[in-house]
Amino acid sequence: MSESHTPRLRALFLNCTLKPSPNMSHTDGLIFAAKHIMEANGVEVEAIRPVDYDIAPGVKPDMKEEGFDTDEWPTIFKRVEAADILIITTPIWLGDMSSVCVRVIERLYAHSGQTNAKGQYIYYGKVGGCLITGNEDGGKHCARSILYALLHLGCVIPPQADAYWLGEAGPGDSYRTDGSPGPDNEFTNKLTTVMTWNLIHLARILKNSGGIPVEGNSMDAWKAGERFGHPGPDAIRKLTGGPSIK
Repeated sequence: MSESHTPRLRALFLNCTLKPSPNMSHTDGLIFAAKHIMEANGVEVEAIRPVDYDIAPGVKPDMKEEGFDTDEWPTIFKRVEAADILIITTPIWLGDMSSVCVRVIERLYAHSGQTNAKGQYIYYGKVGGCLITGNEDGGKHCARSILYALLHLGCVIPPQADAYWLGEAGPGDSYRTDGSPGPDNEFTNKLTTVMTWNLIHLARILKNSGGIPVEGNSMDAWKAGERFGHPGPDAIRKLTGGPSIK
């Protein structure tokens, strides 16, 4: 299928800043760069701040059913479901992701038992990435945690799926403060660009091919008794000894 006939992709950025709109978010700077590339290449992009919503804590799809008076997570999850590309973004606080980011990952996890029309876990076929801003340290630590969470949930992670900017030690410039070297940083600009294109490429591949094949990963089939070639517990128990070491 030629690129001109590629089905339109949708990308969703979840900006896990602690600042409600319309306050200035430094993480918005990296989102803007990635969003610019995506939109120039035909991707429909939406960026939202979960902090603008009343999201209850918990690991159920709708925490109102668990006793909370309000929970606006279901509104956000509708956008997650519609997205082909999901990018979680966060500032760094005390060397780690924001509290909003942790809550978003917990609420994404609330749907981990659900399946799609193929019987696969609900996030199968979505492409995941992350963007991070902060001072001093923690960029790679946050990326590791976020990308593992997305991978564990069932998202597909392309090579080089993260980008970050870190200011110098101490209370120095943040990414978008006046005079900050952040937007000029060659390394960050390269990472952001490569990450964005890799997300687009992989999402197009999956969209054009019909997604991940169901062989071996359909939870509906597993529940129905299909074991996809697994040798079974009896065969494992019959194993004796092990490979010799010379």
